[in-house]
Amino acid sequence: MKKLLLVLLISVVAVLAFSAAPFHIGIVTGTVSQSEDDLRGAERLIQEYGDVTAGGMIKHITYPDNFMAEMETTISQIAGLADDPLMKAIIVNQAIPGTTEGFRRVREKRPDILLLAGEPHEDPIVIESAADLAINSDFVARGYLIIWSAKKMGAKTFVHISFPRHMSYETLSRRRAIMEAACKDLGLRYVFETAPDPTSDIGIAGAQQFILEKVPAWVEKYGKDTAFFCTNDAHTEPLLKQLLTYGGMFVEADLPSPLMGYPGALGIDLSSAAGDFPKIMSTVEAEIVKKGGAGRFGTWAFSYGYTTTAGLGELAIRVLKGEASLTRLPDLMAAYNKFTPGAAWNGSFYVDANTGIRARNHILIYQDTYVFGQGFLGSANQEVPEKYLDIR
Repeated sequence: MKKLLLVLLISVVAVLAFSAAPFHIGIVTGTVSQSEDDLRGAERLIQEYGDVTAGGMIKHITYPDNFMAEMETTISQIAGLADDPLMKAIIVNQAIPGTTEGFRRVREKRPDILLLAGEPHEDPIVIESAADLAINSDFVARGYLIIWSAKKMGAKTFVHISFPRHMSYETLSRRRAIMEAACKDLGLRYVFETAPDPTSDIGIAGAQQFILEKVPAWVEKYGKDTAFFCTNDAHTEPLLKQLLTYGGMFVEADLPSPLMGYPGALGIDLSSAAGDFPKIMSTVEAEIVKKGGAGRFGTWAFSYGYTTTAGLGELAIRVLKGEASLTRLPDLMAAYNKFTPGAAWNGSFYVDANTGIRARNHILIYQDTYVFGQGFLGSANQEVPEKYLDIR
């Protein structure tokens, strides 16, 4: 009876705490099939701040998997969040095409709402026109650092896998150009391979099957001392699975995380460790080492997608409470550090390569690379030569 009363008391206290929420935060992410880490970051915020349906602070929705064909749905979903009179901030991660228009419609109705974009797919000048803050993984610095890391891991060739839609994005095409230049300077062979777009008619399953079938031939063609990189999340799991089987190397994912592709590729269930990244890392590392991949596979110790969703949500809450400034770099890092204890981050404001203008609402960030069976590489402290900052 006492135990039952205690449980009821805790429940009542929780409900009362959430019911006192002075404002709501809208979180828009992809689904589990497209970007699970982004979604788990929203769940982490709900765990701490409660769901609006239970009197809490967080309202989480997901955009369609086939978001290119259903862009109007995404726009309507984002704009619809502004109908909640308590809504004070909206975070979209990943900020897929349509986010800018969604933000503009929100701005027309509710100019008081803070608008934050995680990993925008739209060009910088476009998302910067609508978002109060945009965050990208540092496609400029990482264009060099991924190649630097590949060389340090012993790679002789670097294979970049993508498709036309992604290469039409300024951020991804610029990173590709930097990677190619870095390969030339650091003595690695650079190769570009094309794979199907998962948002096309072939779908996610078809795109993944293509990777499964092509990787063995690529490894045979380019050799086992080849580091592979793909720009799409859905390609990552089949790529890792085949590299672990046939050889090859992998520095880190486009949006790095120990959960990005590794659990499926290794056939392990990490559901019981949800949100516990030290446990997730140790489990994945043990399996990688067991399969002979020590020193050949890497990641970020904490998920970029998870941290960006949770970190931007935390930052928005602190700003609304008057405890932080939205575009102050130390405040952003403090919000991210809450979810990544012990990890090293670096970052800077985005500078347009064409104009040299430094954005005031667009920040590029990255975390140190961790190589399984070896440890951190120190990439977060590695200086990026200035010449790469001007490549476009």
